[in-house]
Amino acid sequence: MASIGSCCFASCVSAVGVGCQRSRHVFKNKGSYLSPHLLCYHRWNLKLRGRSRRTVSFSVWGSLLKVEDDKDESCELVSGMELSLGEGEDVISAYLFKAVKNNNGAGILLLSDIFGFEDSSTRDFAYRVACNGYNVLVPDLFRGDPWTNDRPRNLFEQWRARQTWERVSRDITTATEWMVGEFLAAGISKKLGIIGFCFGGGQLISVLANDQALTFGAAISFYGTRMDSSAAANMKIPVLFISGDEDPLCPVTGLEGIQKTIGRDSKVVIFKGRGHGFAHRPGSPEEDKDAEEAFAVMRNWLSGGLLGHQLN
Repeated sequence: MASIGSCCFASCVSAVGVGCQRSRHVFKNKGSYLSPHLLCYHRWNLKLRGRSRRTVSFSVWGSLLKVEDDKDESCELVSGMELSLGEGEDVISAYLFKAVKNNNGAGILLLSDIFGFEDSSTRDFAYRVACNGYNVLVPDLFRGDPWTNDRPRNLFEQWRARQTWERVSRDITTATEWMVGEFLAAGISKKLGIIGFCFGGGQLISVLANDQALTFGAAISFYGTRMDSSAAANMKIPVLFISGDEDPLCPVTGLEGIQKTIGRDSKVVIFKGRGHGFAHRPGSPEEDKDAEEAFAVMRNWLSGGLLGHQLN
């Protein structure tokens, strides 16, 4: 069974369908609602136009944390908005997805792979997580300069070297503090969840090692690359690792070593015959099936860590 290949040079997978058009949006005083919704997508009919940007202020959380009473009604719509976070030279872009009908009031920080926060596969995955009731923030980890497949491959390491931990960690902190601040302003003190793919899955380890305030309560790393195994000893929460046994960028032995160092009931789930990127960039019907299973495992982990109960 063919693997999907390296995330670094895999072709971007475009979602099929047409999303709703952007509607006008109104900003009011701090703490007020943002109305109407900036953007909506019909489930399974998603197409994101990544280069269309809107800048909004720190204070527009709007009805994000309003939880609907009807828990049995499935999520039919997810709304989204483009954000600008931070100040001065450290302003970053981000995209926020929220469940409209079944919002559970929990927040997720999603750290992208090298293709960045505007990539359709990453946003499609974030959309699906939001459709399960979460508020998902996807920050731009590369400040407008993600890797693209049209660049010469021999330039990849130069590009990768520019993504320093010092700068990336500042941007992740900016996104995290924004989410925490907005939740506190809404009177909610739930811990956040964190998900990372590839580059983001590697950064997740260092983020959690430096999370002395225990901001995060659930963590999932999908085939993380260049993970700092020495940081694992400083992590305070369990991590779910999901990968394939044919992924040269995320060796199973390395994951198992980090899992043992973390302890705390961390878990490694390995999919046989799968390579890098299968869970959010499935390239075949067989990979689709495993991607669905991986999503279900992740969803159960999030529910246990953030909502206090396991799903069936």
